[in-house]
Amino acid sequence: MAAPATPEHLPIYICEMMERLGIELGGGVVPRLSLSYATALHRCEACPTKKACRDWLDSLPTSVPLPPRFCPNADIFFELQVDKPGPDHGVTKSSSRK
Repeated sequence: MAAPATPEHLPIYICEMMERLGIELGGGVVPRLSLSYATALHRCEACPTKKACRDWLDSLPTSVPLPPRFCPNADIFFELQVDKPGPDHGVTKSSSRK
């Protein structure tokens, strides 16, 4: 008989969710974003809606614009979508001219 799932053995879907939302998985190494990534990971680990999450991921295409309403990370994912790390981030038109 299999042992019951303990919190440290429950599946988390944060990486798959982030990929579907177009969020760079490596963005957590960017200092200004690392706390957001860590918080999202902890929320995902403690999420009580893992079955709904799995069902949602299984029922949608590989790319979606928004996370589901039940996701405790919806606010963080939105911020990460808007504040994507990249080569042009933080450069304004006026500061790039010389």
